[in-house]
Amino acid sequence: MTTDTWLPDIGAIAGPKYKAVASAIAAAVTRGELRHGDRLPPQRDLAATLGIDLTTVTKAYDLARQRGLIVARGRAGSFISPTAKNGEAAAAGQTDIAMNSPPMPADGRLPRAMAEALDMLVRDDGLARFHYQRPGGAAADREAGASLLSRMGLPSDSEQMLVTAGGQNALHAIATAILRPGDRVACGRHLYPGFRSIARRIGVTLVPLGQISADALADAHRAAPLRALYVVPTNDSPTAATIAAAERAAIGAWAETAGVQIIEDDAYGLLPHVPLPPITSFAPGMGWYIASMSKILSPALRVAFVRAPGAVEAVELAATQHESAVMAPPLNAAMVSLWLSNGSFDLLAAGVRSEAVWRQRLARTILGDAAYSAHPEGYHLWLPLADDSNPDIVASSLSLDGLSAVPSDRFAASEAHDKALRISLGGVIDRPALTRGLRALDRHLRSPSAQAAPVI
Repeated sequence: MTTDTWLPDIGAIAGPKYKAVASAIAAAVTRGELRHGDRLPPQRDLAATLGIDLTTVTKAYDLARQRGLIVARGRAGSFISPTAKNGEAAAAGQTDIAMNSPPMPADGRLPRAMAEALDMLVRDDGLARFHYQRPGGAAADREAGASLLSRMGLPSDSEQMLVTAGGQNALHAIATAILRPGDRVACGRHLYPGFRSIARRIGVTLVPLGQISADALADAHRAAPLRALYVVPTNDSPTAATIAAAERAAIGAWAETAGVQIIEDDAYGLLPHVPLPPITSFAPGMGWYIASMSKILSPALRVAFVRAPGAVEAVELAATQHESAVMAPPLNAAMVSLWLSNGSFDLLAAGVRSEAVWRQRLARTILGDAAYSAHPEGYHLWLPLADDSNPDIVASSLSLDGLSAVPSDRFAASEAHDKALRISLGGVIDRPALTRGLRALDRHLRSPSAQAAPVI
């Protein structure tokens, strides 16, 4: 690509013009409009075309170069860097730009807890946790998972429990075990991209619902039989929606009557101070329930507790899970089990919850009356955008200020979807950097271009 075929669209980007140009470059890389080796317009030509100062374009190219988006080759010009492939460089300085990770509590209790647990396990268990575990996880870990789910209101037996290498491993195993090409699976209009990828690989047809409810499921099932429902019931990512307890009971009752399986990906269910009962608790024979640790404590813990409908299904699921990951990391699983037994788990989760609450209050303070959805104990926002906005460019602009923003099309179950951003308040970003990023977001929302088509 040369100077004749690409120009940045900076009209809808709030803030300094040099950041707008750099954001447009990042967005074009993310969308694949600019690729490794493509040459950008000469700075003087671009300044004349856009009607801005040459120094502004120079600052924009300098910022893009600092972010690893472009490389300068003297008189030959500026070119898209090889490290900018698939938008990787746009995420410089925010390593979890596409992931929604829990915030690290300011007191540093998690690293201390991990060090203490490792020391205790090595001292007390010797080398037992350094060896391969049985399919589905060690007995002690499965018992710990059963106890955790039981106290959440989902009575569970260790024989129907598995320990997997995180939630994605669990979803892969469950989908492989119960879904076949052509099956129809109900879900929200936006959903976790990891499950969407699995569904596409298997050849499953996703059936997006405007709202996940028993009535909506019944209507979709009448149109054509559903095989399963995929749902994140508490603080859904990206939409932050939470299904009320009464509706959970109605969904469970409908699923049992209709014979529809429930894949309940309860990634955030343990974070609220008072967790809601899982949907599976109302349909224990139809539900496949997943409680992963990566969104509650840390993505470093590749551990999820999975409850199958029964012991037979658990054995079959363990064999499927073994094919893709062999086992959950034994030391990770042992740490979580230890924390569940000595009370540390609740303290660690409380630390993440407290930090998430603080960050949500910060967002409301800075963003004021901006219209967005959020869980008060969660760590992301779902921000609708105007119909004439460009989510890719807005997200890229915010990423330059260190704020993780992911456009809604990354989560869309179909071509028809609302324009929005998922804004992550967690991950590696600290409080001062988050404050700066939210202020940049506020400036965008209050800019004339954004006010011309208000956020709704």
